[in-house]
Amino acid sequence: MIKRTRASWRAHFAGRFGVPVALLGLVTGVSPLTATVGAQAGTMQNYIVLYSASAVPADASASMAKAGGSLVYSYPQIGVVIAKSDNATFRDAIVKDSRVDGASATGAFVTKLPDEQAPATDAAGPPQGDLSNSPATDADTLSPLQWDMRQIHTPEAHALTGGSPAVLVGDIDTGIDFHHPDLRQNIDVADSVNCLTGTPVPGLAAQDDNGHGTHTAGTIAAAANGFGIVGVAPNVHIAAIKAGDAAGFFFPEAVVCAFVWAGTHGVDVTNNSYFADPFLFNCRNDPVQRAIWKAEQRAIRFAMQQGTTVVAAEGNQADDLSHPTLDATSPDNTNPVLRTVHNDCVVIPVEIPGVIGATADGNTKQASGQGYLKSFYSSFGISTADVVAPGGDSRFGITAQALNGRVLSTYPPNKPCARSVKEDIGDAQEPTVVYCYLQGTSMASPHVAGVAALIISEFGNLNSPNGKMSPGAVEAYIRQTADPQPCPSAAEQAALSASFPSLDTGGPQVCQGGTGNNSWYGAGQLNAFSAVTHKP
Repeated sequence: MIKRTRASWRAHFAGRFGVPVALLGLVTGVSPLTATVGAQAGTMQNYIVLYSASAVPADASASMAKAGGSLVYSYPQIGVVIAKSDNATFRDAIVKDSRVDGASATGAFVTKLPDEQAPATDAAGPPQGDLSNSPATDADTLSPLQWDMRQIHTPEAHALTGGSPAVLVGDIDTGIDFHHPDLRQNIDVADSVNCLTGTPVPGLAAQDDNGHGTHTAGTIAAAANGFGIVGVAPNVHIAAIKAGDAAGFFFPEAVVCAFVWAGTHGVDVTNNSYFADPFLFNCRNDPVQRAIWKAEQRAIRFAMQQGTTVVAAEGNQADDLSHPTLDATSPDNTNPVLRTVHNDCVVIPVEIPGVIGATADGNTKQASGQGYLKSFYSSFGISTADVVAPGGDSRFGITAQALNGRVLSTYPPNKPCARSVKEDIGDAQEPTVVYCYLQGTSMASPHVAGVAALIISEFGNLNSPNGKMSPGAVEAYIRQTADPQPCPSAAEQAALSASFPSLDTGGPQVCQGGTGNNSWYGAGQLNAFSAVTHKP
């Protein structure tokens, strides 16, 4: 067994939730983000232009041209325009327009996915909603390897419902392998989209060329079809909303495009296994960052106002998001620069109000036997963590059920996977069907999105904008039906901190709060069966 140094763990979690970090000293006077943008001036690049009003003026295209650029795409619903220019003075010129609240180049604003992340109620339950449901089985060939599903009681939930085909989950990620035999019967190609340029390109353009998106999609909606795995909601439909490219980078214009698409295409739930913007923490007083995160915030809120439930991963930094002090991760696409941060700096999307935040745990129980240990890498926060779900834990979570501690899910056959399981089912499109073991809050979040889809399937009605169920009601069901978990003992917390202190502060991981709500587990362990039998 190879021992990893702290530096090697930074490399291991390189990307969206962790990058190799060179501590260059605290920045004063100038934002490192501003410096990055300035260095790229004079090259053709995209810009996000944020208008003060949540609307785009009729002369926006002319304004862009006057400033030395051109309009790429307009999002009038949220007052955001994507523009492009090779003029070094474009930003300075466009912000002189009194209607513009901010503008920023986006070429430097990317995030990269990590290579590897990291009590039952009456079965009769409450009255069903208006949507058609049917049960599902958990007897596929790889179901015995899905410790994560048993941990959140999806087999019991599937005896009642596998979800409704009328429910649509949008996986905002790197796309989905449209040919994967365990996914394709549930993929909604018409509502899939490639958002990489900021301009939506519908359909098969959302093919996954990274692997991460196919993995999260399988956890949500892999079909119960006799082979492979079974997702949390194996009967629902899933749309690929591609906002991450082949290298796993997410540009702000893609994130904005993704949420506006979800809000305008009847998406009931979105899964978001990433943080947006190159800065892990986005600070309100930074004039360049502000245009980026505010545009993303508007897009997320727009989707939620249309009835879209938004679920997001907490992150793999082992950070306390509710009490941030240092950011040693950002900007994650260049050389990170250590900076001081406070509570006016937020992680997007998980810290947007109304977003359901998911921390991760493994398969090892606390010494008290009252809950599972939080995954060593999982970030947390008393104000951000709503629920905990299986994300895997290769340090403390290796058990007889979880043989390598990680979560198994679908994967493209042409992408590398260090720990894979392969099946040959004689399929013409994909003769070799691949499943990959990964760990991370990226793996926890889709479990929560899948349960959200089951809740909407079971209790959906006509009382929300999308004709299904309001995001607030879905969040309440998830929190109210979670199995409460207390903070681990002081000794267990100390052992975890000694093994993996915060990647940004280097400090210990400390659990705050009581059994009913705390910073590591939120309301508790996700419980699919309790969620679909909940009596409000």
